[in-house]
Amino acid sequence: MSLQLTSAIISRQLPHFFMAKPVILRSLGLVKPVSLTKIPGRYLAHQEGLPHLPVPPLKQTLERYLLALKPIISQEEWNHTQELVQEFGKPGGVGERLQKGLERRARKTENWLSDWWLQTAYLDYRMPVVVHSSPGVVLPKLQFDDCQGQLRYAAKLIAGVLDFKTIIDNETLPVEYLGEKPLCMNQYYQILSSCRIPGAKRDSVVNYTRVKNPPTHITVVHNLQFFQLDVYNSDGSPLTVDQIYSQLEKIWNSSLQTNKEPVGMLTSQHRNTWAVAYNNLIKDKTNKESVRTIQKSIFTVCLDAPMPRVSDELYKSRVAAQILHGGGSRWNSGNRWFDKTLQFIIGEDGSCGLIYEHSPAEGPPIVSLLDHIVEYTKKCEMVRSPMIPLSMPKKLRFNITPEIKQDIEKAKQNLNIMVHDLDIKVMVFDLYGKNFPKSQMMSPDAFIQVALQLAYFRIYKCSCATYESASLRMFRLGRTDTIRSASVSSLAFVQAVDDTTKANTEKVELLRDAVKAHRAYTDMAIRGHAIDRHLLGLKLQSIEDLVSIPEIFMDTSYAVAMHFNLSTSQVPAKTDCVMCFGPVVPDGYGVCYNAMDDHINFAISAYNSCADTNAARLAHYLENALQDMHSLILQSQKSKL
Repeated sequence: MSLQLTSAIISRQLPHFFMAKPVILRSLGLVKPVSLTKIPGRYLAHQEGLPHLPVPPLKQTLERYLLALKPIISQEEWNHTQELVQEFGKPGGVGERLQKGLERRARKTENWLSDWWLQTAYLDYRMPVVVHSSPGVVLPKLQFDDCQGQLRYAAKLIAGVLDFKTIIDNETLPVEYLGEKPLCMNQYYQILSSCRIPGAKRDSVVNYTRVKNPPTHITVVHNLQFFQLDVYNSDGSPLTVDQIYSQLEKIWNSSLQTNKEPVGMLTSQHRNTWAVAYNNLIKDKTNKESVRTIQKSIFTVCLDAPMPRVSDELYKSRVAAQILHGGGSRWNSGNRWFDKTLQFIIGEDGSCGLIYEHSPAEGPPIVSLLDHIVEYTKKCEMVRSPMIPLSMPKKLRFNITPEIKQDIEKAKQNLNIMVHDLDIKVMVFDLYGKNFPKSQMMSPDAFIQVALQLAYFRIYKCSCATYESASLRMFRLGRTDTIRSASVSSLAFVQAVDDTTKANTEKVELLRDAVKAHRAYTDMAIRGHAIDRHLLGLKLQSIEDLVSIPEIFMDTSYAVAMHFNLSTSQVPAKTDCVMCFGPVVPDGYGVCYNAMDDHINFAISAYNSCADTNAARLAHYLENALQDMHSLILQSQKSKL
């Protein structure tokens, strides 16, 4: 079996890999005068001081794997899997041989997992990046509903990103810490001037930050037309907000008519289909130059047309959909280049957010950048600049052959199917935020995860494989591992909650046990001792060694364990925003949340094509679960008085 084929099978079951930040990161404090002095070598020196990702002991992983299966499979299935695990782990057996191979790999590489992970989770994944892979972030509604307000805000946002870029370029980005441990900062250096490129069997990612002449332009898309906007003066200084605004006005005025052929729509296709269309598109010299300009740009700004008005209650859910897929071919889906790592979306109606291509980074660096921009836009004023004449931003031309036109039509049809299939609900839970679990000496993240287990159990009367991402950034080039939120302890709690024969005090004890179990798994995961990436490594090692795939990985229990009906992530931000993403299995949910002090923002997604899932229903049950856990604790405290 080829590595590509196996990785495609694995990656179909892999969720979105953001970082759950259960331990609060020290504040970056980024909005301050940027250091003008470059500190060359600082980044490299920091990176070299970070430890390597460990390969956990085989026996430990196999024991923890069996424990993780307990709440999600039957006893009969578990007994069968236990036999396979014992066979795999026996002295001198297949497991030990593969473990030695992994340990050899770890000695020879900077990070034994990172290249495999990039390929398996992202570049070999053949589904469209839209909905299936790229996460979005919904920002609070902006106070404008006309093009002047839109362009003014866009100008400030662009200046804010360039301010952040200076910090990265000068290597003066403050190192983040998790507790006392410094974190890998590599992802910050991957998100600007980068782009994904489709390939027939595997995609690639290009990054232009370290080339001899790094890019000095961004891409702006308006009315489905792409423009190259140079954002630096000839002396290397960034354009002022006022200068950027006047350039955006020129773009706006020269693209009043909608483009008949939205080339950007092609990037929403299945990756194999897009790879064929891509090669066809860039045969033409003009098209190739335009595509390269987009790929090299520092980032993209999408100036969106207004969307149909909805009620205040539905507004955030509608914006989440707009951010994730653009709303369909009639609206803003062609106003994108979905392969671009960073795309900021600013609607004429005040809607605002970003979408990012996931392969170079997880959520937290993106959110740190967003927090910086939001602060910057609040503080920066439009100052009249000296009237240096600036050249007209260059419109990127595309020659559309009948074949390309047909590819665009196919892309529109497929995208519209995806748009109709995505069911997304943004909910603000406002009874309490992270301060309440903290007041009870409980981890807010673990508390929310247990509430999710309760909500799911009440709907489906069972527990399911649940994915929450844990950061491995304590290690050099670390990405993520899985926190498995469905545990023996969480199942004991959710089964007891609605049992009238049990006392509240007993239920609260079970809740505390479930929260502690989740916290313990989280600590284990961020220290590189979770089970998922280790099991994946053993499987990929067997493929690399050209031996038959061990039975433990062909077992039904492994398939159940990798079928994440709940794919979840906590992505905390100072800004009152929420990240969102699609489910990773056809009958699953994507759940992302940002716990503020006194409320929690949730984005819940499902597919309309699955009769068993419904985002609004899970949101409703989740709200009830959070309320009931709150009442349970308060009632139990009263009864003690």
